[in-house]
Amino acid sequence: MTQTEVVLEEKVNLFQQVQRQIDQAASIMQLEPGIHSILREPMREIRVSLPLKTDDGRLRLFEGFRVQYNDARGPTKGGIRFHPDETIDTVRALAAWMTWKCAIMDLPYGGAKGGIICNPKEMSSRELEALSRTYIDKIYDFLGPEKDIPAPDVYTTPQIMAWMMDEYSKLRGCYCPGVITGKPISLGGSLGRDDATARGGVYVVREAARWLKMELSGARVAVQGYGNAGSFAAVLLGKELGAKIVAVSDSRGGIYNPQGLDPTAVLQYKKKTGSVVDFGGAEFVSNKEILELDVDILIPAALEDQITGENADRIKARVVAELANGPTTPEADKLLHEKGVFVIPDFLCNAGGVTVSYFEWVQNISGYSWPGETVKQRLDARMTTAFEQVLSLFKEYEVDLRMAAYILAIKRVSEVMQLRGWI
Repeated sequence: MTQTEVVLEEKVNLFQQVQRQIDQAASIMQLEPGIHSILREPMREIRVSLPLKTDDGRLRLFEGFRVQYNDARGPTKGGIRFHPDETIDTVRALAAWMTWKCAIMDLPYGGAKGGIICNPKEMSSRELEALSRTYIDKIYDFLGPEKDIPAPDVYTTPQIMAWMMDEYSKLRGCYCPGVITGKPISLGGSLGRDDATARGGVYVVREAARWLKMELSGARVAVQGYGNAGSFAAVLLGKELGAKIVAVSDSRGGIYNPQGLDPTAVLQYKKKTGSVVDFGGAEFVSNKEILELDVDILIPAALEDQITGENADRIKARVVAELANGPTTPEADKLLHEKGVFVIPDFLCNAGGVTVSYFEWVQNISGYSWPGETVKQRLDARMTTAFEQVLSLFKEYEVDLRMAAYILAIKRVSEVMQLRGWI
């Protein structure tokens, strides 16, 4: 790839990347142009201004979003991010991916995503609660267990979900746990939700290894992003599949030990110090370097656009399991596929979170909670089935796994749109 091509790649925002991938899938499928045009754009976008009186008496105005991408298959579903760099295009892209993710997992949902441009690390608990409640006040008319069901995402927590659920319940005039998922267990949250994203990813890594005839016991693993999903994935891969975690990183940098790290001890160290950096017995690596280590499995679990046309040729992993949303650009996808790297796309790999959120919603509606083992078993069954269905299209169309996942999702969404008479 030339320097000019790399620059052009960097100018494409996340939603434009999504649209390019939709266009590619539509071409392969020979999708009817009208359906194609509908699937390229969000169904509904909501922008709100959120006034907040801060602890020091100032009045600040924040901007919030909710994008409901497509509700053909059911009420929309998707997380809410609190992030200083949030943009409407990022929210659009994530809402689109949620649409495909729910379709791949065969959940009765469409896709949505929300966000507020703020830095929660600089806000008090009172300020976060007030902002969370104001956000729900502003978008209340568009939410509901039968309309749109939010969940936590980057820098939002079960406590924030509890405040949001309570605010919605006050406005509706009754206790309504089914409007929000990812809540504390005592407020209708589901057992197994805390590690669901990681556990779902581990299940599809296991299935990919079976397909590739790859031994997981002792397999070397690097995890970029040692937050909730990344740390749980490291622990589960080590304990349940016998893999060797050799490198992990967070926003401050990473650590590497070719002999292996204890992922639980690293997590405890991070909780104590705020970072994995300087963990004993390991050398420092940057977030860029960790992607290029000589490992069997690479897990990008941080932010978007980490593997690009510039560094794809230096990726040595045999399997890339995308726990983050959008960590690989379209240019990098092409290069990795040509190299024979098996990329498990984000909206398959990290679908465990929305799947257990669906389980939580079902439990809330029925008023009956499931044991943790039931949640794990049902998640395993859903992830395994979804992987097998995507793999089938991967072989049929002779495309990469991401494009196979797009084809499966678009087929399911467009079929329901036609059956409902939308087109």
